[in-house]
Amino acid sequence: MSDISRCKWVNMKNPLYISYHDNEWGVPSYDDSYLFEMLVLESFQAGLSWECVLNKREAFRREFDGFDYKKIASYSDEKRSALAECKDIIRNKLKISAAVNNAKVFMSIQNEWGAFSDYIWHFTNGKQIVNRDNVVRATSELSDTISKDLKKRGMKFVGSTIIYSYLQAIGIINDHETDCSLSGLRS
Repeated sequence: MSDISRCKWVNMKNPLYISYHDNEWGVPSYDDSYLFEMLVLESFQAGLSWECVLNKREAFRREFDGFDYKKIASYSDEKRSALAECKDIIRNKLKISAAVNNAKVFMSIQNEWGAFSDYIWHFTNGKQIVNRDNVVRATSELSDTISKDLKKRGMKFVGSTIIYSYLQAIGIINDHETDCSLSGLRS
């Protein structure tokens, strides 16, 4: 897809970023494993750039057992300490603890809804929100609502800005710029 125009935020020197933009960002996902992976990665983004997190994604995948939320939910203090020492990932102890905590809440939501996908997509009645106004948003009423609900359920590092980015990442919100070749392909 070298002949396509992309959203202006894409670092055209980073193949990982190009691939993420072209193949994942804004694509509706209903796979709970992927939904959890993106939730973890977005929570680690807090205060950092998405590109920084994306560049460490494979290390995160390796160190976090392929983002297996069942394994992560049972991480011992020793495993958390080992993650905090791993130089290949973001070593924030609070974010590591949040990932473990959020895995437990994630599974609780699955138990309640049958799938996390059913829970997260119910907020839009299963419909993707497509923005075609080129307005850069950090939050919305939807991200505010979901953030509040996730916090009430006990999740950490799920503020409205993180959740807005998460909703873009998993395709509930399609914010491709109007001059991006992919803007009309994901709706």
